[in-house]
Amino acid sequence: MRKKERFEAIIRWFEENRPIAETELHYSNAFELLVAVILSAQCTDKRVNLISPALFAQYPDEISLSKATSEEVFSYIKSCSFPNNKAKHLVGMAKMLHEHFKGVVPADIVELQKMPGVGRKTANVIASVIFNLPAMAVDTHVFRVSARLGLTYKAKTPLETEKQLVKYIPEEKLAIAHHWFILHGRYICLARKPKCSDCGLKDYCKYYTKLNQSKG
Repeated sequence: MRKKERFEAIIRWFEENRPIAETELHYSNAFELLVAVILSAQCTDKRVNLISPALFAQYPDEISLSKATSEEVFSYIKSCSFPNNKAKHLVGMAKMLHEHFKGVVPADIVELQKMPGVGRKTANVIASVIFNLPAMAVDTHVFRVSARLGLTYKAKTPLETEKQLVKYIPEEKLAIAHHWFILHGRYICLARKPKCSDCGLKDYCKYYTKLNQSKG
């Protein structure tokens, strides 16, 4: 199967079997999603959703968060991964959002990355989810699933994965494709024990093909 055909078949399957795919992070505005995505780095969405309500109640906007100390923020997020760094990043992000961006979360990926704690993945999430722009955020699930399916080849970094995916996924489908891969990786294509028997994509999957060849 040619790469273009593989992409088309996999996109068609997702469109038919998961027509609705969106972030599982809870948020009510761009500021809250930005905070949640920063918190979600190497942390589960489930954990972020547990700690974010109290955090948002205390710091409902960038002004209140910018006035907090990292120690104060830490007390709300201490159960997530790397809470010390994230607390510092959140306060720094809020200050820049207030002072430099006048409280308006920018849509531009380069501008977003100027804020502390906002890397390319986070910027792409904001651009695609909030502004519906054609951006492909690559996290550990997207990286793993796209490689196993054979959509990427020898991609060693998230950026390499992103470049290979955007080359073949239609621009208007990039935003939802990000969620397709994440949800597939979270519930089916698990890191250690992928549920290949439950996967509707195994006919197009290079990983599954190699697995069967090794058994044969």
